Amino acid sequence: MTLPAAATGGASTRLDPLELFLDADIVVQAVMLGLILASIWSWMIIVSFGLRLNGAKRRSAKFESDFWQADDFESVMGLYRKKDVPSVRIAGSAMNEWKRSTAKGLKDREAASGRIANAMAGQIAQEADELAARLNFLATVGSVAPFVGLFGTVWGIMNSFFQIGAQESSSLAVVAPGISEALFATAIGLFAAIPAVIAYNRFSNGVNMFEAKLQRFADKFHANLSRELERL
Repeated sequence: MTLPAAATGGASTRLDPLELFLDADIVVQAVMLGLILASIWSWMIIVSFGLRLNGAKRRSAKFESDFWQADDFESVMGLYRKKDVPSVRIAGSAMNEWKRSTAKGLKDREAASGRIANAMAGQIAQEADELAARLNFLATVGSVAPFVGLFGTVWGIMNSFFQIGAQESSSLAVVAPGISEALFATAIGLFAAIPAVIAYNRFSNGVNMFEAKLQRFADKFHANLSRELERL
């Protein structure tokens, strides 16, 4: 049975996010806008970080392949020195320490070997820290956004109850719009938080795996340098 137009009153039968935003209280609007901006910034970090991490992995893999096939390590490093390659900087830190330790004759092989290992370990930690620095924002959004959205929801519901008192009516038609707008704030908070949490967990694991790969490269290079120290 089809209802007459007068019965429906021309009311919308679907949620309109833009209308919910425009009709919301100014505080709820501010919460929504902040969450939307946080979500946009999170997605920018997600895309840029994904490209950066994949690029670092690809360049390091290419360098390491050329590095182990070369007879002269320093010549290969020279070809990659101006490129953004973490493995190059790790090998460079080892070679710099090697040169300082052997410049005036080698006096203590074990001490020199330990300094080389420490130099590479420090560079690995720096590379991992620089990669993971921007992930802090994703962690913050993932943990805080739902609560910010909940604050908007609580404020909106409080405003709806205020409207009940002001209009002296407990009709659902009076409070439903305000409650819908308030709950929309929570939805936006979840919309911002869920991708941020997923991306943070995935990228953190990616950084840890890449750090482990760099450590294996450093261990292998350190073994080569240790053998060279024994010949001196």
